[in-house]
Amino acid sequence: MNSAYNVIIRPIVSERSYDLMEQGKYTFEVAKTAGKEEIAEAVEKLFGVHVVKVNTMQVKGKHKRVRYQTMGMTRSWKKAIVTLKAGETIEIFGNQQVAAE
Repeated sequence: MNSAYNVIIRPIVSERSYDLMEQGKYTFEVAKTAGKEEIAEAVEKLFGVHVVKVNTMQVKGKHKRVRYQTMGMTRSWKKAIVTLKAGETIEIFGNQQVAAE
């Protein structure tokens, strides 16, 4: 990969990813060809933090019905869960606080 911006595509926003943020783990969609070392370097460069561990997984596309009887597929992609050094955080969404109701 050429740039850190080509490796990290977007942060994943879900309830589970918010729960992992409390443990210092952040979830990103990454390029399919990116390795763990490239992902760690990209996160360190973009956010100025120290990466301890990177877990990756391939997310397979799901079968979805398109119109009447035609079946299609959603896209497949690669997900990375990045663990940071204790005490470090990434301000992905600015200063927004997650309110538990």
